[in-house]
Amino acid sequence: MKIRGAVLEEIGRTPNYADSRPLTICDLELDEPAGDEIRVRIECAGICHSDLSVVNGDRVRPVPMLLGHEAAGIVESVGDSVTELVPGDRVVMTFLPRCGECRGCRSNGLLPCTEGTASNTKGTLLSGQVRLHRGGEDVLHHLGVSGFATHAVVDKRSVVKVGADVPPEVAALLGCAVLTGGGAVLNLAKPKPGDTLMVVGLGGVGMAALLTARALGAEVIGIDANEEKLGQAQALGAAEAYTPAAAAELGITASTVVEAAGNARAFETAVALTEPGGTTITVGLPAPTALAQISPLTLVAEARTIIGSYLGSAVPSRDVPIFADLWRQGRLPVEKLVSARIPLEGINAAMDDLAEGRALRQIIHFDGE
Repeated sequence: MKIRGAVLEEIGRTPNYADSRPLTICDLELDEPAGDEIRVRIECAGICHSDLSVVNGDRVRPVPMLLGHEAAGIVESVGDSVTELVPGDRVVMTFLPRCGECRGCRSNGLLPCTEGTASNTKGTLLSGQVRLHRGGEDVLHHLGVSGFATHAVVDKRSVVKVGADVPPEVAALLGCAVLTGGGAVLNLAKPKPGDTLMVVGLGGVGMAALLTARALGAEVIGIDANEEKLGQAQALGAAEAYTPAAAAELGITASTVVEAAGNARAFETAVALTEPGGTTITVGLPAPTALAQISPLTLVAEARTIIGSYLGSAVPSRDVPIFADLWRQGRLPVEKLVSARIPLEGINAAMDDLAEGRALRQIIHFDGE
């Protein structure tokens, strides 16, 4: 079938992206789903820093590639091996399919799936197949989703069914921002009511961590170099919010600190603001060449712990329903993360807004295209 989507033609084009236009809005051919695959009509897709990281070259992927990994939509058709999903189901897309067999899948979320990671790196679905084409040539899949399009064919293990009562915007954000930031809080920090948790980096993922910590009854301290984000964090429920410099000057620390900026300096800040005996959880994805400096002596002498958390150490099939229930209870107002609603044609300018720190989550609405 013919679909319309945003294809990354070349990595590393210079900002201003509204002018250099690394993403081309074009028509493509989408194969029918086979075997364990499903076809989804995309309702909403969120623009995440991981998309920008491919555009700017921090996360190198093969091109041409149809970007987008945080999305939700309605199942339209299924392959002949799919029995868990039927047309009409609303699904959350998740950016790391799990084969269910490898060491990573047996780690209860602590390690990514080996097979899913390999297919994501190659730009294929979990089966190794490519279902997108343009002018007789393949267009690769982004993280098994390729959600910046009117429709997608994905492996059934790249989605989680949610109730029809969960709005598309909320469902889309559950698949990345909430799984990553909120998952780190839910699965690793595990705050009890009244505990204090600090979040360094107040973008979409960091704010999702903040909302989740508040949903679990914790007090939150927000840290970001962008002073505008400090007011936004307090509006979302942070008890206090500081720039890194102000927090250091005032001696503000916490026993558990979540770093969600994807920046080596932010990681250093998070470690520095962690109390002796405390835990730093890092979920951000900096450039592969980025290096941070920490003192090994401090780790030993002050009994510190540093934990890396990919996708919030989440198991999507387990955790998405938990977050959906927190939303239903009014404890997790995910919709407050939406900073703009845009058409697909606005995606290049949206990358500029994200790069300049002007956006939390910009949501593309497809409106039944």
